[in-house]
Amino acid sequence: MLTIRKATIADLYVINAIYNHYIEHSAITFDVEPWPISQRLQWYQAVFKEKRHTLLVAVKEDTIIGFAYNSAFKLKEAYESSTELTVYKAQDCHVKGVGRALYRQLLMNVKQHNYHRAYAWITMPNEASINLHNGLGFSEVGTMAQVGKKFDQFHDVALLEKVITCDSVVKKEPLA
Repeated sequence: MLTIRKATIADLYVINAIYNHYIEHSAITFDVEPWPISQRLQWYQAVFKEKRHTLLVAVKEDTIIGFAYNSAFKLKEAYESSTELTVYKAQDCHVKGVGRALYRQLLMNVKQHNYHRAYAWITMPNEASINLHNGLGFSEVGTMAQVGKKFDQFHDVALLEKVITCDSVVKKEPLA
């Protein structure tokens, strides 16, 4: 049985190992050097002191097989109504639906914290991630061409958006 729960500091070693695999073996993240555990702890303390940010883990048979979190979309105050979502699955995990389960729980948390929009950055090509996001109601709103270079190759990054609330900031005047 798959369990989704909030992560604890004790989970950071496994989260870091999952993330470092992608640093070393893929362009999914544009980090190029593996994170020491001290950096992961600083990240955890900085990002998740904000009560609107959540770090979740997927656990199967007492093993963490994935994680997901939301964080600031941009640091300027006007962006506080938006959040960035991220999901990673352990490289040796063959359980289907882990990313979807993590994201569903994360999206419920995001809704409870009154975000207006959620965003995800996806290094291309990544059909599995695009399909996951599209299946959860995200739409592609843009692509930055050759924005990052990793492993001596330039990579495009797609930006996907999900509407969390339909509230409009523009108030229409009634017709006379």
